[in-house]
Amino acid sequence: MNFLTQIDNLVLLSIILTSGAALFMPTLSMLIGGKGLSPTEATIWINRRKASVIDLRSEADFKAGHLPQSKNLVPADLSKGIERLKLDRQLPVLIIGIGAQNQKALKELKAIGFTEVGFLDGGVNAWKSAGLPLIK
Repeated sequence: MNFLTQIDNLVLLSIILTSGAALFMPTLSMLIGGKGLSPTEATIWINRRKASVIDLRSEADFKAGHLPQSKNLVPADLSKGIERLKLDRQLPVLIIGIGAQNQKALKELKAIGFTEVGFLDGGVNAWKSAGLPLIK
């Protein structure tokens, strides 16, 4: 008998393919869209890997509460702001932004030579939910 003609084998094969695709999707989205970090991963980047933190939210939101050591930059002038900060392009950069803002900034930073750029999944709300400190 042929392996693919048996119904049980087809069901098992479809389960294997579906679960494999589900396991691969986060990796694929990270490769395509950049690295989304959980608050725990972001903390590791900041504390152990000396990541720079760039907050792209409005000045009012930044003043209401921001991550320690973060710098507030206007998304429209990101490249100029980065040049003013004189950041090391070999160290990681963590972006704090909203939605599509993260992806745009990620692409822009990679284009100007930063090797590793990530963004905080869930933004400042995820940071607060994890019980991590904010500076006001």
